[in-house]
Amino acid sequence: MIDPAHYGLVELVLVGAMALGFGIWQLWSVNREIARDSKQRPRHSVGQHREDDGRGEPVE
Repeated sequence: MIDPAHYGLVELVLVGAMALGFGIWQLWSVNREIARDSKQRPRHSVGQHREDDGRGEPVE
């Protein structure tokens, strides 16, 4: 059996591994979603649209 003095260390390692795993999973998930969004949304080339004049009204 494990010495009761080491229970804290075992708990720290298990909780740390779970937190690290969750963080890595979130990073992977967000990067995958960003890649998916960039494939779906076409980007416009520079100069294709007129610049915004700041009035917030559509230009006709």
